[in-house]
Amino acid sequence: MANEKILIVDDDINICELLRLYLEKEGFEAEVVTNGLQAIDKFNSTSPDLVLLDIMLPGLDGWQICREIRKTSQTPIIMLTAKGETFDKVLGLELGADDYITKPFETKEVMARIKAVLRRSGGKTNSADSIKEVSYDKLTINLTNYELIVDDKPIDTPPKELELIFHLASNPNRVYTRDQLLDEVWGFEYYGDSRTVDVHVKRLREKLEGVSDKWELKTVWGVGYKFETK
Repeated sequence: MANEKILIVDDDINICELLRLYLEKEGFEAEVVTNGLQAIDKFNSTSPDLVLLDIMLPGLDGWQICREIRKTSQTPIIMLTAKGETFDKVLGLELGADDYITKPFETKEVMARIKAVLRRSGGKTNSADSIKEVSYDKLTINLTNYELIVDDKPIDTPPKELELIFHLASNPNRVYTRDQLLDEVWGFEYYGDSRTVDVHVKRLREKLEGVSDKWELKTVWGVGYKFETK
């Protein structure tokens, strides 16, 4: 995720600088625009990987900017605004925003949501070469079609369970803490509730236990989990 470009569009200089600092600390490149009229030009000239977009702006408002971007691009957009009513959230999402964060916000949550949206958007508009699939003995996990094939049989699996096992199996023998998995698989949705990971691992084990002796969804006591290959 390093070096991906984020365009921040907000007329509050303090918020812009705070977000820029955190983004650069996380390895992103950050561009800032404080005027709605300049936002489209900056978007076209820099081709960012994601836009953090305020609604109340001088010049053009966030709704108009979102409409303009969506005419030509599917670049992820996260609305970042003090307007927190349900109507505003629904309108933002209907106009094509990928997520919606209400001010005041926790910067850590914003970072988690950015990473989650970038993960979800990765490969959406790419060719067939970007099909996300990993295979092991008697196990195929396809994240493009959301299919889990165990011993040549499709297993009905909720999306988050599939995303979790795909993430682990894509990085065999790497140990992940529960907090890392929350951040990298769930993003903001269950931030801070490590029991969520345990429950999903338990359900996956019920589906995968004893299928093959060449791999195992393993607990690393006191640390977290890994997909171990033998």
